[in-house]
Amino acid sequence: MELKEGDKAPAFTSTDQYGNSVSLSDFIGKKVVLYFYPKDNTPGCTAEACDFRDNYQSLKAKGFEVLGVSTDDEKSHKKFVDKFELPFTLLADTEKDIVEKYGVWVEKSMYGKKYMGTDRKTFVIDENGIIQTIITKVDTKNASAQLLAAIA
Repeated sequence: MELKEGDKAPAFTSTDQYGNSVSLSDFIGKKVVLYFYPKDNTPGCTAEACDFRDNYQSLKAKGFEVLGVSTDDEKSHKKFVDKFELPFTLLADTEKDIVEKYGVWVEKSMYGKKYMGTDRKTFVIDENGIIQTIITKVDTKNASAQLLAAIA
């Protein structure tokens, strides 16, 4: 079942880049930017993460918490965070629980080969845990401006 704007955001618990447990319920009362990306340290994913980093304070000022999710493990996330000085939380979804709940674990194709992977997608979740906005065609270099335009 595909999630739509207005749906309740599926609950989840995972670990961050430091091994801490993080649940969506930790953010009730706050707006959450939940962005899914394929892989740490790849060009598009790095551009997107750095754009969120560069605009993090303005997003925080508007009341947003930023959470990135990929199927990479905590160690990979920690290296990614350290290398690019990312100020927000990255969740390790190695069991593919969150990507499946949000419908972003999809069949992809590269050079004619089909494989399963994470679809790049951003969900904006309001203070009550309701999906306010879904961005399906993410502009990796301008992800935060795209997000702010989508919710305006």
